[in-house]
Amino acid sequence: MTMDRTEAVRLSHVSRQYGSGDNAVAALRDVSLGLERGSFTAVMGPSGSGKSTLLHCAAGLDRPTSGSIRLAGVDLDGLGEAALSRLRRERVGFVFQSFNLVPSLSAADNITLPLRLAGARPERAWLRDVVARVALSDRLRHKPGELSGGQQQRVAIARALVTRPHVVFADEPTGALDTRTGREILALLRESVDALEQTVVMVTHDPVAASFADAVVFLADGAVVDELPQPTPDRVAERMTHLEG
Repeated sequence: MTMDRTEAVRLSHVSRQYGSGDNAVAALRDVSLGLERGSFTAVMGPSGSGKSTLLHCAAGLDRPTSGSIRLAGVDLDGLGEAALSRLRRERVGFVFQSFNLVPSLSAADNITLPLRLAGARPERAWLRDVVARVALSDRLRHKPGELSGGQQQRVAIARALVTRPHVVFADEPTGALDTRTGREILALLRESVDALEQTVVMVTHDPVAASFADAVVFLADGAVVDELPQPTPDRVAERMTHLEG
């Protein structure tokens, strides 16, 4: 299958089943989805609808039971674990609800950790630009325990951007933050799309968070059931009410 060059991610007939026999649980059911480069997509759905499984499969953290996934032009099916790990390190950025920072490292060292793991040196001008965009220039020597939750998530976003990834996957990135700080983080993700032409895929349960995206993909029972372009909080909330009803 050829991949549209404007697409950063393509899932084709992807299913993911856990367990077998009578205990089998279908987390994803025949999902086909293309996400354009330079776009911000929110993934929503009721609890247990397959949101995180979709993100994990698309990012190469989990392998589908069937179907195919292309990420940054690479077919994930044919990759061994070492090659898959290298692809994630070099082409994917991750932002999680729990920040996932190394407590003993400074903010600067947390940001550049993916590069060091890849044996690469940061481009100084790019690193300065990223740090400035997330407003951390005066916090680089601080360790995570000396930073607020919002500042820790800014470190995580900078870490995700510093490798110039093809896609940033964000799993409930504002879930541990207060409303005002959460909106600042969402604005940063939005800016990374608009100013840096980054591609962002974000799982969220929050209609306001989803409204920062270009489009929302809705899941229910492991399947894509709707897509909403140019989302507003009210339209997203209304659609979620129907899904959960």
